[in-house]
Amino acid sequence: MNQPSQPLLSLQGISASYGSITALHNVSLDVPAGQIVTLIGANGAGKSTLMMTIFGMPRAHAGRIMFDGQDISALPTHQIARLGLAQSPEGRRIFGRMTVEENLRMGAEFAGHREFERDLQHMTTIFPRLKERLHQRGGTLSGGEQQMLAIARALMSRPKLLLLDEPSLGLAPLIVKQIFRVIADLNAREGLTVFLVEQNAFHALRLAHRAYVMVNGVITMSGSGQELLSSPEVRAAYLEGGRHHDAAAAQLEISQQGETP
Repeated sequence: MNQPSQPLLSLQGISASYGSITALHNVSLDVPAGQIVTLIGANGAGKSTLMMTIFGMPRAHAGRIMFDGQDISALPTHQIARLGLAQSPEGRRIFGRMTVEENLRMGAEFAGHREFERDLQHMTTIFPRLKERLHQRGGTLSGGEQQMLAIARALMSRPKLLLLDEPSLGLAPLIVKQIFRVIADLNAREGLTVFLVEQNAFHALRLAHRAYVMVNGVITMSGSGQELLSSPEVRAAYLEGGRHHDAAAAQLEISQQGETP
């Protein structure tokens, strides 16, 4: 387990809206350098909105977002990416008509292509399946292969911080284990800092140094991954069939334990 360090990413009192609907309410959390931090919550809790708000889509209308000591709250998305943040978004969003190699070249744009061949070899070592599919169109890959490609494409930019949005969504259990094993190895061996948004609370909390629970756009609990994994409230809401609860049901379960703010 990595030792605590200064936050590489710090969200301070963030609120954000889609039109007239406020999706995030005064959210504060830290992602220390060299750690894996996870945010769990039911579908519709606001997790993906938070991930997108970090990149300014939507723009936070209150609070500030600090990355590597710099306030990025008002920066354009492309400038944020150039600072060393990379995202593997929910739904993968690979370029379906491009080959695997072309997708990876797109990921390398912000890092430049000077070390492309070296980085390509690194990605195909991490994900051997991609080496077999280099000249295959992304849209013809299986769901698991597309998720591998989405993560590898993000890593090609050599990020300081990797944002992963629901990497296990729709994947078979064996593929899910493989994806989470890769995340753990990248953190342990290369010191990669990871902010993971995930509905699969069991795998996410086992992986995390620190974790947060979000309900209806509000952070309701925080602690080490192990603390939340052992929490009766979290177990009831997310680990004992609760993964399939909607956000309202999850909020009710947690509020019955006195955890709502």
